Amino acid sequence: MSLLKPWSFFSRLKHRTGALSRMGRALRLFAPMCADVIKGRYRPVPWSAFMWMALAFVYLISPLDLIPEALLLIGMVDDVVIVGWMLHKVDGSLEDYRRWKGVDADPPMQNPG
Repeated sequence: MSLLKPWSFFSRLKHRTGALSRMGRALRLFAPMCADVIKGRYRPVPWSAFMWMALAFVYLISPLDLIPEALLLIGMVDDVVIVGWMLHKVDGSLEDYRRWKGVDADPPMQNPG
């Protein structure tokens, strides 16, 4: 059983890196999407992406937190988790925009075998 634990750790880590890449993709696409919406090149407006990004920004700068920053590391971890979850929601809201822009929604998974 102990031989399987490292594999489960690596599979969880691989899943997390996918989440990190989706958050990064949301951050990279949000500004160009805003420019396309403002210039009228992209319709319909993805209001949910604007809402999730605004909520993430407000939560990040807000003095009110689920776990206060006074509890050093734990206080920062809750910010990372919650803002990360909101960025994941932004990425989901930008699916139609990615398709319109011609950006791959999710790169194909490679088979490890």
